[in-house]
Amino acid sequence: MAQEPSSPGGSLGVKSVDEVQAMIQKSLQLPKVKFLRQRMAEAGCAVKDNFFRAVVCQGRKGMAYFAPAHGIFVCSNHVTFQDEVNQLIIHELIHAYDDCRAVNLHWNNCAHQACSEIRAGHLSGDCHFMRELLRGHFKLRGHEPQRSKMGGRASQ
Repeated sequence: MAQEPSSPGGSLGVKSVDEVQAMIQKSLQLPKVKFLRQRMAEAGCAVKDNFFRAVVCQGRKGMAYFAPAHGIFVCSNHVTFQDEVNQLIIHELIHAYDDCRAVNLHWNNCAHQACSEIRAGHLSGDCHFMRELLRGHFKLRGHEPQRSKMGGRASQ
């Protein structure tokens, strides 16, 4: 695997592929990650440690992604903290679980993908109150019902 050098900023800068791979290994020890992997194994989709890989992402805006039949990829050039990697691994594992369990899941279908994103957002803790505050979202209610890109309004 090609390695991206760390930035002069040290631990707060861009991480190398090896540094992020080590962060992934720490994430695999989390109880929530162990639970999700156990449930996937019980569903017939056991995932080994090599299912999770750190890579340099070119032209991608996201910090991680799940590729069916290939695994979970964490973009080393987009993450800086262990907590980010932990959250990304959990989020992407939920997509992997959906892929394993859903009989007719088609990732090129926007409705299917949106459903999995909503599940991953809620079940991974992405929508936790403290995470929302850290993102600068200070409203206590009504985060999800926002105007869609098409100009409509989500149901409340």
